Amino acid sequence: MKIEVWSDYVCPFCYIGKRTLEKALVQSGFESQAEVSFKAYQLDPNTPTDSAVSTHESLAEKLGKTMEQAKEMTEGVAQHARSVGLEYNFDGMVEANTLAAHRLVKWAETQEKDAELTEQLMHQYFVEAKNVSNHEVLLNLAEAVGLPGDEAKKVLESDQFMAQVQVDIEEASQIGVQGVPFFVVNRKYAISGAQPLEAFVEALEQIAEEEGIRPQLKPMGKKKTSYCTGDSCDG
Repeated sequence: MKIEVWSDYVCPFCYIGKRTLEKALVQSGFESQAEVSFKAYQLDPNTPTDSAVSTHESLAEKLGKTMEQAKEMTEGVAQHARSVGLEYNFDGMVEANTLAAHRLVKWAETQEKDAELTEQLMHQYFVEAKNVSNHEVLLNLAEAVGLPGDEAKKVLESDQFMAQVQVDIEEASQIGVQGVPFFVVNRKYAISGAQPLEAFVEALEQIAEEEGIRPQLKPMGKKKTSYCTGDSCDG
């Protein structure tokens, strides 16, 4: 089961959708049969790379809302995020241009580190409120997932992997993507937005049935004790 996900690192619903998809794959039993890859998409390519404008200010300006209204909107999104185990820090976030981050992930893909870097980018932006436009932040993230810092720096200081990013963005336009997250399964089925877990599970099970894919068998035996506002962003 090949799952392609168009998303942006500053899209709050994209991180929610990513986490929900992961939970749905486990719950439906298709985790081991799924090959998940993330495609580049920019909600706002015109965002300055060195902006210090807060997320609330940016949202208020773009939607013609007051700061109070913008904060109410983000609180609703934060509650949604909590339902899948994510604690968003909207108060500390600033708007960010994600082109360099997308290029860096395309390079990380050649090192088989794209999945780890994608998760770190979303976590650092939404939970830690780090500016993912900043090259120093991006370099630290690359090194944190085991990528060579000197090579990451060369990628960031050039326009390497720009073509690969543009291919994803152009393909999104061709297949009619108008908002993210946008999930495409086996190049035949589309799921738009951060759907509820039950809807994801139902969709995966229906697709699997049509494609003749069987869920992974769950072993039975002695149980081990362990301790332990919408649904998309429009571009």
